[in-house]
Amino acid sequence: MKILFVAPPTQSVVKEVLGAGGPPLGLAYLAAVAREEGWETKIIDALNEDLSFQDLARRIHGFDPDVVGVTATTSMILDAYEVARIAKEVNRDTFVILGGPHATFMAREVLRECPYLDLVVRGEGEETLRELLKRLRKGRSPEDVLGVTYRKNDIIKDNPPRPLIRDLDSIPIPAYDLLPMDRYVVEGIRFGAVMTSRGCPFNCIFCSSSLQFGKKWRAHGVERVIEELRILTEKFGVKEIEFLDDTFTLNPKRVEKISEKIIEEKLDVSWSASSRVNTFNYKIGCGMRRAGAHTIYFGIESGSDRTLQFIGKGISKRQSVDAVKTAKQAGLRTLGSFVIGFPYETEAEIRETIKFANKVGVDLAQFTIATPYPGTRLWEIALKEKLLLTRNWRKFTTVDVVMRNLYLTPQKVKKLFLWAYITFYLHPRRVIEDVFKNRGFILKRAIPAAFRFIKRSILGLWE
Repeated sequence: MKILFVAPPTQSVVKEVLGAGGPPLGLAYLAAVAREEGWETKIIDALNEDLSFQDLARRIHGFDPDVVGVTATTSMILDAYEVARIAKEVNRDTFVILGGPHATFMAREVLRECPYLDLVVRGEGEETLRELLKRLRKGRSPEDVLGVTYRKNDIIKDNPPRPLIRDLDSIPIPAYDLLPMDRYVVEGIRFGAVMTSRGCPFNCIFCSSSLQFGKKWRAHGVERVIEELRILTEKFGVKEIEFLDDTFTLNPKRVEKISEKIIEEKLDVSWSASSRVNTFNYKIGCGMRRAGAHTIYFGIESGSDRTLQFIGKGISKRQSVDAVKTAKQAGLRTLGSFVIGFPYETEAEIRETIKFANKVGVDLAQFTIATPYPGTRLWEIALKEKLLLTRNWRKFTTVDVVMRNLYLTPQKVKKLFLWAYITFYLHPRRVIEDVFKNRGFILKRAIPAAFRFIKRSILGLWE
């Protein structure tokens, strides 16, 4: 039997800015499971393969799968619906599955919105898919499969949730060979992605990760991590790795062991990872740097104490300043993420964040607009307080205003968002650093592309 996994054609800020989007690692995990179960398996990364829906239809027709699995974030869910429609148009008997964060928290709604979907997989998908494929092979229904929502006689049914996978090393290594690895290139350098752990014990109001993968932190063993790195570097010529863990530095000793092992194995790779400002120290930073790390991502989020408390970040501005300083002392470049436009933020508090982004000392900054993704506490607040401005999922991009602020118009929030990027990246000192250190990458590519997207988003407010 055949199964096809699809990352839909969609619009991507990351691809527009960098020239390539990240690999759909979740699909590679699922494809590895399907292959273990004896299914003929393919992945189509339509975004990075620059495929249109017409191209996709031809590819689906050529493979003629028994099952199509689609993944989607909130902003691309409508594109996932179109993939489902095409799959059913090619063969009405194709069993179509949808997974991903949006489907996890809006399972009943997506089945109502898209009649071409047969089933939604909620949460972690590997073991759910394994059981589902065994049943489909035998012609049995998904009635007893944990972690799914499905239709039965036009009635939508929710099965109980599936327990989280305790031993992540029991999951097969992602099927990197089924991805278009030659497409993941930025500035001539091949890059890849690795997720060494799942789960987040923290409780940020705008993040669904701890709900999707649980609050209990679970990790791959060090040897498993090194094995994946070896495959990527030696088999596919990958030179740059992004670790996608929510908090790569949550277990300091494990980070030290991974860093030591990268050095010991003489892996020729540079990499970046994410950290909280209160789970980082100089020893970790030095070990990472020696092992080829160049950038650490910090979720700083706000320069307003009141906003930090509201979002449940659990950090202080002082900790952010100290962590950035420590990372630089260890030789790492720092990227800070900042979010503006929460419902109860005043203009003064947003300007505090913009000012703090320049003051905290980060080399790079990512600004986003507070977006109430389904499943998050911010989503519940937005529904309860009737703050949603739209349910057009395409606008849930973090660069569009989709939630009402009590003090500012959407246009004002968007102008402050634009101002945040201008004041950070066009600061004279930063422009000079970019020219000499990055060959003007930010000036030549990142800023123009980002501003084009922002301009389109601003104009969309008056459509």
